[in-house]
This record gives sequence, C-alpha cells and structure tokens, in this order.
Amino acid sequence: MERKRWGCAGLPQGWKREEVTRKSGLSAGKSDVYYFSPTGKKFRSKPQLARYLGNSMDLSSFDFRTGKMLMSKLNKNRQRLRYENNSQTKGKPDLNTSLPVRQTASIFKQPVTKVTNHPSNKVKTDPQKAIDQPRQLFWEKKLSGLNAFDIAEELVKTMDLPKGLQAGVGPGCTDKTLLSAIASALHTSAAPITGQLSAAVEKNPGVWLNTAQPLCKAFMVTDEDIRKQEELVYSVRKKLEEALMADMLAHVEEATGQGDALREEDNDSMEEV
Repeated sequence: MERKRWGCAGLPQGWKREEVTRKSGLSAGKSDVYYFSPTGKKFRSKPQLARYLGNSMDLSSFDFRTGKMLMSKLNKNRQRLRYENNSQTKGKPDLNTSLPVRQTASIFKQPVTKVTNHPSNKVKTDPQKAIDQPRQLFWEKKLSGLNAFDIAEELVKTMDLPKGLQAGVGPGCTDKTLLSAIASALHTSAAPITGQLSAAVEKNPGVWLNTAQPLCKAFMVTDEDIRKQEELVYSVRKKLEEALMADMLAHVEEATGQGDALREEDNDSMEEV
C-alpha cells in the first residue's frame, strides 16, 4: 500500500489527511481516505468526524474524499439559513379569503364560522352543555332480563336490597331494574347516590325524573347500615381466608403424597436390583 499524508485545508489547523492506495487484490488502484486530528486520533468516516467536532464546525459542505469545502453546497446552505431566518421573523400572509368548508359528518358541504382575534368578537360558550350529556329516561329498563351465570353455567342468586330501596320509581320498575340502576350509578358517576329527591317524581316521573340518580325514592344510609355492611365484608373475607388455607393444605398434602409414591417406587426398584 502507498500512503500519502498532508495538511487539510477544509479542517482547522493541525489536521492531516491521509490517502492510502491499494496495490494488489481485486480493489487494486482504489484509495481509502483517513483524517488525523492534531492529537493523532484517526477518523475513517464523515459521521465519526462530525461527532468528534460537534458544534465547533459545520461539515454539511465538507467533501470527505477531497478534504475540501464544496462552494455550491456552502452557498445553498447559506441561502437556506437566510430563508429560514426570514420566515421566522416574518409570518407568511394568508391570502386566502374564502371560509373553510366542513367535510366530516354531513355529505353536504357546510360552511364553518371563522373566528378571528378581533377585540370586538365575543364567543359565547356554555360549559354545562359540553360536560353534561343528555340521558334517555328509564334507560335502566334495557338491563331487565339480563342474568349472571357462574363458571358452571348456573344462575347466580341476585342480592337482596335493603328495605329503604325497595320502592322503585317509574312504570314497570322491578327490584332487578333498581339493582342495575344503582350499580350503574355507582360506576359511572362520582356524585353521591341519593335517589330521586323530588316529591313530584311519583306523580309525573317523565317530567321530574333526575336521570343522574337511580330509579328509587330518596333514602338515607344510617350508621346501622354501615355496621351491617362491615360485618358482612368481614365474614366474606374470613370465608375467603379459610378457603385459601384449605386449598394450600390440599396442595401440600398432594405434593407429599406424590413424594412418598416416588420414594416407594425407588425402593422397589432397588430391591429388584
């Protein structure tokens, strides 16, 4: 290989450019270009050189093969930077005076109201309409007739509601419908569940019904109700703990029985030998 090294005019002072010409093989006559920093570090590619120099030098117009700055690329980069700076300082004028057209929901083109930032313009918004969506009256009746089944495809017994929640509001309201309404209200709303507070809802539920509350009269949760619920939760947790303990003991007994059976088989095989 023939090596030639000399200074590089396209890089800062102290940088060297080396050209290695291959003398043999299928690639004979071709040359490889390397660069050496003032400290002697060797660079084999332009990305490696750019990472080393960082922001200290712009290599976008640098030709790695010749070691020179290409004036055509340099002029284009300067023009691009000048255009970007002008674009940032000066906003592009909007010469289009026609209003935009809505082309989403309807098949017919509908004009869109254009609102500008003029001081005299006032946009009125109703935040209540954006938050509260209308609900259908007695929508809970759609859940009637639906039953829950366990893994053995047996009907799950429905829970009994407290006495204060037995009376439903509206036509054809049963205990199952009321239970579905209360469960839906607990899962879909963060507001407290109080029932229908208006006394006029019994006379005309289609007018005075509050769709955000379940289909039952107003009720009050007492301390006694809370105490009973706590006892019920405690008993269920106790049964669950006992069931888990029994299952664990059954697994331990099964594993012990399998170990004894393996040991007996080993003993029998040893006796036969």
